[in-house]
Amino acid sequence: MKTLFRKELMIGLTVLVMLLILFFGIDYLKGINVFRPANYYYATYENVEGLAQSAPVTVNGYKVGLVREIEYEFDNPGHIRVELSLDKQLKVPRGSRAVLTTDMLGTSTIALELASGNNNHEVGDRLIAVRAGGLMEGITGDMMPKIDSLLTAVTALASNPALANSIGSLEKVMSNLETTTTTLNSALRPMPRIVDNASATMTDVRTIAANLNRLSADLADVAAAVKVMPLDSTMNNINEMSRNLLVLSQQLNDPNSSLGLLMNDPSLYHNLNNSAAHIDSLLIDVKRQPKRYIPPIKIF
Repeated sequence: MKTLFRKELMIGLTVLVMLLILFFGIDYLKGINVFRPANYYYATYENVEGLAQSAPVTVNGYKVGLVREIEYEFDNPGHIRVELSLDKQLKVPRGSRAVLTTDMLGTSTIALELASGNNNHEVGDRLIAVRAGGLMEGITGDMMPKIDSLLTAVTALASNPALANSIGSLEKVMSNLETTTTTLNSALRPMPRIVDNASATMTDVRTIAANLNRLSADLADVAAAVKVMPLDSTMNNINEMSRNLLVLSQQLNDPNSSLGLLMNDPSLYHNLNNSAAHIDSLLIDVKRQPKRYIPPIKIF
């Protein structure tokens, strides 16, 4: 019997401990510290949307308590009583307000606005309850008149015949601008070819200038030689040189001759540039991968 009694006693104590742990654990999860002394006050609101049990109660942003219970006042229809659990060391002067505020996410908290004075509330007193307008309510209240005025102005502007005429004129201007843009693009399309031709011409001019420089040097040498040469033979040589120069000039001006092609055909210049670029690429590749072009030397 004693053994059975001890087992039943242990089972009863275990169940009791588990119930206490469950009770205090639920309060702990709600943020309620049952081991910390607290005073209780009440506030009544008409709307507590967004407010939940264990919501913080703050003074100047500092948490001094939490919401312990939220109950509907059946004896006062349309009102909801909120029980506030505040730190026991906090003194609440009479005239203090419990302001219910809601943030942008819809979460509500209670902020205490403590009055001045030494006449404090008794524990269990009912505080002055105030619901502050939320952020969206403030924005709506401030912005709606401005939005209405703006919509009225936009409606008046849209119904003004001058706006339709302006839009028609703007369409004409845009059409003319598009036509002008097309014409300008057509006019500028040959510009790259003109620039290329000008570059080729400048190259030819430089070549001719170099030839003229060399020709001037030759003429100076000829003049020096003329002084020491007999006049007859000198004149004969000059005549021969003149004929040679004439032939050279004719060949230079003849587009079918080799010299004429060399002087007047820009494709030869571009081909030489391309060949030089290819040779440069080949030399770079030989430096990077010499084994591709030079077979390895076998040492016996």
